[in-house]
Amino acid sequence: MATTITSVDAILVDLPTIRAHQLAMATMQQQTLVIVRLRASDGIEGIGEATTIGGLSYGEESPEGIKLTIDTYLAPALIGQDATNVHGAMARLNKVARGNRFAKSALETALLDAQGKRLGVPLATLLGGTVRDALPVLWTLASGDTARDIEEAERLLAERRHDTFKLKIGRRAVRDDVAHVAAIKRALGDRARVTVDVNQAWSEADAATGIAMLEAAGIDLIEQPIARENRVGLARLAARFVVPIMADEAVTGPEDAMELARLGAADVFALKIAKSGGIFGMLRTAAVGDAAGIALYGGTMLEGSVGTIAAAHGFCTLPQLAWGTELFGPLLVKDDVVVERPAYRDFALHLPDGPGLGLALDEDKLAHYRRDRA
Repeated sequence: MATTITSVDAILVDLPTIRAHQLAMATMQQQTLVIVRLRASDGIEGIGEATTIGGLSYGEESPEGIKLTIDTYLAPALIGQDATNVHGAMARLNKVARGNRFAKSALETALLDAQGKRLGVPLATLLGGTVRDALPVLWTLASGDTARDIEEAERLLAERRHDTFKLKIGRRAVRDDVAHVAAIKRALGDRARVTVDVNQAWSEADAATGIAMLEAAGIDLIEQPIARENRVGLARLAARFVVPIMADEAVTGPEDAMELARLGAADVFALKIAKSGGIFGMLRTAAVGDAAGIALYGGTMLEGSVGTIAAAHGFCTLPQLAWGTELFGPLLVKDDVVVERPAYRDFALHLPDGPGLGLALDEDKLAHYRRDRA
């Protein structure tokens, strides 16, 4: 008798952050997760997570919209389906709804988590096994205050938690942003890599000016300097400068990866399981980049522990991951909804032991932070 999916719940969870987190398009004071709980007829539950940045200011999906999509369209399509056939379930969802990658990623994670528990193996084992057990993790310095950012970086270096730092820029005038970044790079010197993320905020002309100055200041990587749609502009910038240009918002799946590779529009791809529609979509995107000689980087949507560890299982299986990851989401929130939070030490995130994701929900904290608790 087949093991079938019996219920799917999507729960909005609001977690406070340790500080305001400034991006080009928004300032985050808290993070909202969509936690998915998928139960099957054999009594096994799988968990997943969908998380966005800055409501709808970043992309087309919001936490509230993700929950509505799952409750109204995706969950009903899954009920009664074979819980052990992840590809079959996802193929069904792709017929029911176009796009909605974040929602689908959370459901795929929950299916994989449940299957790992069913078979008694880690999620990464379902993907063919790991080539690394730990992932280098950078930290974003996003207070906007130069002295405070330098102090924070020095402390994290001393604690051996991070030795690569990303600056979110694009809110201020180009020269002001560059001065801020250059001062931090001077203070840290060769002890740390420093990268910047413009989050599409610059015009191509501003990007040409800004990148030239950032390159002169010794910055290691420039992420998505101009609008995702301007692929030809990205190609012009990538050809013009030595410092690597990374595509993030411009690459959601293997089709985007193919076109960017054809144009020579990026030196690095930022991979994210949410924007790829799940771990398998991310692996397909990574394979295109790898084949094209484009370096890979494990990105984040600032997920909590569930989404972060799901991504980590996928990234640990990639043959190449030259630029490490930015899976620091759990470190940005003051609390989480899992029993044991992920382990960060020696500049890396370490995969938990145990079947599936290797995580368990903390029922008390979930009850406390869920938006509908009243």
